Amino acid sequence: MSTAPTPPTGASASGPPRLGWILALLALAQLIFSLDLNIVFVALPDIGSDLGFPGQTQQLVVSAYVVFAGGFLLLGGRAADLFGRRRIFILALTVYAASSLAGGLAESPTVIVAARAVQGIGGALLLPSTLSLINTLFTEGPKRNKALAVWGGAGASGLTAGALLGGILTESFGWPAVFYVNVPLAGAVALAALAVIPRDPERTGKRRFDLPGALIATGGSTLLVFALVEGPEMGWTSATVLAAFAAAGVLLVAFAVVEARSNDPLMPFRLFRNRNLSVGISVTFLYMATFGTLPYFLTVLMQTVHGYSALETGLAFLVPSIAIAVGTQLGERLTTRHGTRTTLIAGFIIGAVGTAVLALGFDAGATYLTALPGLVLSGVGQGIVWTAMWITASTDVAAEEQGIANGMASTTLNIGNAIGLAVLTAVADADTGGKAGDALREATADGEFLVVLLTAAGMVAGLLIALSLPRRAGTPAPDTAPARSTAEDATLTPR
Repeated sequence: MSTAPTPPTGASASGPPRLGWILALLALAQLIFSLDLNIVFVALPDIGSDLGFPGQTQQLVVSAYVVFAGGFLLLGGRAADLFGRRRIFILALTVYAASSLAGGLAESPTVIVAARAVQGIGGALLLPSTLSLINTLFTEGPKRNKALAVWGGAGASGLTAGALLGGILTESFGWPAVFYVNVPLAGAVALAALAVIPRDPERTGKRRFDLPGALIATGGSTLLVFALVEGPEMGWTSATVLAAFAAAGVLLVAFAVVEARSNDPLMPFRLFRNRNLSVGISVTFLYMATFGTLPYFLTVLMQTVHGYSALETGLAFLVPSIAIAVGTQLGERLTTRHGTRTTLIAGFIIGAVGTAVLALGFDAGATYLTALPGLVLSGVGQGIVWTAMWITASTDVAAEEQGIANGMASTTLNIGNAIGLAVLTAVADADTGGKAGDALREATADGEFLVVLLTAAGMVAGLLIALSLPRRAGTPAPDTAPARSTAEDATLTPR
């Protein structure tokens, strides 16, 4: 342990760093990350038409981002721990800005897919570094809960607001605008971070970067996500998909062997003994396999079944975005008062009921008003779970391992999304083959009706996982309990 700390750069000698400004930057960074998960959905038809994408390959614009973001998250988390959270945060934003510019300027399918892949790597560096900054600058308990609620409100709303912004930008300025919007946003946050986020502490030299483990884990994770994302498009029995699954399996087994023998592993397996982290990781997986897939199917419903324009689709996401933002703040209050266990259970119950109600809107003859009650209720549940699951995953994790813990949770977040979309898309499309016109519209709506009910069932599974947390888990200690100051958290040198 370090001795009496000295104030970090960006903090005065008499007080903590400018936490309000720091939190604003971190929330904005998370908004940028979340927006990019869905912002291109409504622009895909225009991208395909302009760049000559065949319909069946347009999904590469989405999957390139998901594959590389999911594959590099463990690497990004450990890099934040060892090379500095502020450094990796700024590097990630720089990568984001540059790749977004390249995507907007793209004149061929190859360039735009490559730009999205690099953007995914930027996301893999950004998410764990952002989380670890919050979890080390804010003391565990009510202060961190409130910070994660603000950050979570930006992130969870961004998942649906991406469709809103994508629709407005595509309709008003053309599809390149969904890429260009990131350039000034990411650039401004990176420059502001230099001024307000405390400098990273000097490394002690006692810890090294596990390069073999990083390369093997990144390769295995990337191949696994690739196989899951491309399976529905290329066919689960295609040689490419089967080879990717096999190679991923070999690499992940090799990763387990390397980590077991490493003195300073990329992902210490002892972290799984932390029940909060283990439950948090499981919940992030189910969250994105259920809540996280709904925006995609809602977009298909609105554009393919009901014939909404890109702008109309985006505007339809405004109500659920507000509901999610409200839910994230409720999640913080519930967690602070009742603990993570109770909050996760409440969030999943509300989400499951709301999603089941939402299924009524997945009918070729239904209107937006039919879906509205479910959108609101499901959105509130989604926001509650989003905040509580990140609080859960960060609880009782040492400051010097927050990056890798967040990388682990973020990895399962992306893998959950890939598996959820792969399975649920196959279910939704099972009865659409050979149909056209009204028959195709009805078959699409019927398939998605079943999918939405399955996501509600998945939320019930999340509730059961949350029950494994001890009662009052995550409940803050009394105010009289000793706690590190935020300035001290910011200046701790890794042990």
